[in-house]
Amino acid sequence: MTNDPTPAAPATEDPEVLRELEKDVAELEQHDAAEETAGTRKDMRGLWRGAVFAVGLVLSLFHLYTGAFGTLPGLQQRGVHLALGLGLVFLLYPAKEQDTRNQRIYGWALTAGGVGILAYLAAFQIADWYVLAPAVGVLLLVQAARYVPWRPLGMPVADVVLALLGIGSGMFLVVNYQDIILSAGRITPEYVAVGTVGILLVLVAAQRTLGTALVLLGSLMLAYALFGPLMPGFLHHGGYTIDRIVSSMFLGTEGVFGTPLAISSTFIFLFLIFASMLTRTGMERFFTDLALGSTGWATGGTAKVGIVTSAFSGTITGSSVANTVSNGAFTIPMMKKSGYKPEYAGAVEAASSTGGQIAPPIMGAAAFIMIEFTGVPYLEIIQAAIVPAILFFVAQFIVVHYDSKKLGIRGIPKRLLPSVRRLMVTRGYMLIPIIGLFVLLSMGYSPIFSAMGAIAITVGMNIVAQLVFLALGRWQDMPDRLSPWGLLDGLVNAARVAVPIIVATATAGIIAGVITLTGLGLKLSDGLLSLAGGQLLPTMVLSMLACLILGIGVPTTANYVITATLAAPAIITILQGDLEAPTVAMLLTAHMFVYYFGVMADITPPVCLAAYAASGISGGNPIMTGAHSVRIAVSGFVVPFMFVLSPELLLQETTWATGLLAAVTGILGASVVGVAVVGYINTAIGWYLRIPLAAAGIALLYYGWESDLAGLVVAGAIFGYQWFRHRPAAAPAQAAATA
Repeated sequence: MTNDPTPAAPATEDPEVLRELEKDVAELEQHDAAEETAGTRKDMRGLWRGAVFAVGLVLSLFHLYTGAFGTLPGLQQRGVHLALGLGLVFLLYPAKEQDTRNQRIYGWALTAGGVGILAYLAAFQIADWYVLAPAVGVLLLVQAARYVPWRPLGMPVADVVLALLGIGSGMFLVVNYQDIILSAGRITPEYVAVGTVGILLVLVAAQRTLGTALVLLGSLMLAYALFGPLMPGFLHHGGYTIDRIVSSMFLGTEGVFGTPLAISSTFIFLFLIFASMLTRTGMERFFTDLALGSTGWATGGTAKVGIVTSAFSGTITGSSVANTVSNGAFTIPMMKKSGYKPEYAGAVEAASSTGGQIAPPIMGAAAFIMIEFTGVPYLEIIQAAIVPAILFFVAQFIVVHYDSKKLGIRGIPKRLLPSVRRLMVTRGYMLIPIIGLFVLLSMGYSPIFSAMGAIAITVGMNIVAQLVFLALGRWQDMPDRLSPWGLLDGLVNAARVAVPIIVATATAGIIAGVITLTGLGLKLSDGLLSLAGGQLLPTMVLSMLACLILGIGVPTTANYVITATLAAPAIITILQGDLEAPTVAMLLTAHMFVYYFGVMADITPPVCLAAYAASGISGGNPIMTGAHSVRIAVSGFVVPFMFVLSPELLLQETTWATGLLAAVTGILGASVVGVAVVGYINTAIGWYLRIPLAAAGIALLYYGWESDLAGLVVAGAIFGYQWFRHRPAAAPAQAAATA
């Protein structure tokens, strides 16, 4: 991995570059990441835009209603959630284009494979007609959406049918909820036929919104449930009939409608509405201006602006790739104009966009799923996530700062940037909803109640602000106004943002359901422990590798669901030792560990999805972009190991004093590790000093006065040596003159 971004000569004083930067700053201020959803149709006609608006609005209003008055029984709540989510998928996301000959061959090969599987199931009487007929129908519709030219009012008729089938399959459970519950597992052809359609539509929707990897994994797990008797070794199990698999995966709360979708249909959606309301009231512009004003002028200012804006957007979108594409369209060109090479500019955006998923309060939806897996309250989970998130971005700032210092890349002239003081005076009130959310949570209210309260505070704050600005005669100074139409548009946008999460959690539910049904989770967890010899560090390394490998195309939410089932229990078993039950600290450290590395998979070569997305904008090499991303986000690969060894970094098993000390020394440690990675302070640091400097940073991250003292001494000595050896030459002469 190279250590030198080697950009072109810095050009921030070039008048032409300054004019372009001024234009970029203005565009970034106006940019609304919430308005853009990667991969969606861009040319929908009015009828279909109206249909998307109506379905999205109904979906959001449904969640507001159940959030205010109580959720429906599990299958009904999740059924409505999935039904409308699938309807939106097939209206919003077109079938993937197959422009090249190889793509067409690949597409038809997959179709031929599907036909072959169905023929095999029919020939050996493994599946009945009520499974085969719906499967053939869905397969034909999927191909028709791509190749049949009939497009009434611009929408492929097959996609309209798929959308209606998606809504129908989910609503079937809502309407027949009582019969399904009272049937006590009784399998009927009608139920299995609907379940077959529902499962296949979830997989097709996952392919459209999230790519092929998750679909293949889900399909392999379904095949594993069917062909268990043919599996070797510990993978062997008795096998299940197709009818049993379908009913387990779609007619109960263990598969599609399992824990991940349950969380998506309650906590996650309400927080997405909260985030969407914030952006509609100008919160995103506020944070963008705050980032520009507070960091844009500093050394490497354009890169630091990219870090701050992407961190904020990433915690809302829950997608590294979506955030990279959205914000990167503005931040990456700014960085390139400041003098960064394309690979480095893309890496900064990819790393910071990825880091947004570990930043509270939303954390890319994982915090809410973690509630169910660990039983730990939401407030305690986000409290545990605060310090590691700070360490991640502090280390990233340090790496970018010293890289920029080494390369001589300066910031944007202050005259082009917003005033932070004026910003806080005129728009500081926008922080009230976020403060209100944490106040409600700290008072012990549930996440659902707190989210509803935060939404109400956001709307109320905007109304009051409008009245105040109107009374002061400064209506034009208000950046955004949450009009009634804007309110509805915000609700629809929340539904659009939620669609990939709905699909990811439904598909992850299939995978988790098969793991539970077959007992695979316990077998793999035991195998992991055996392979690691029951030792903590090897178990963590193997778990890290599992998370990074699963992250090849699998979105973070699904990755976490899988690794929380397979890898986290192994870590917890070792930490628990002879205790009767694991402590909260053990649960949180294990689950945060697998979640962090699931997130880091998005920037880890060779399949670094966020880095590939960034390179598409920057024009740089994607593998080199990924390599730079790993280097910039170094804290994300070190800190998880440290908080398993030192739960104080998660504010666990601490007092306020020890927690504060752990946070301070952790920040120092992350900073020192960042400097060691760059290898530059005032001048280059030799490798013989960088190694002990990195060790000092790790010692500071590990909580304990002995390690902290040793880290401070070593780091202080190296910094002091650098200062003494490379202090300005004029200093001795000035000292002599003074004497």
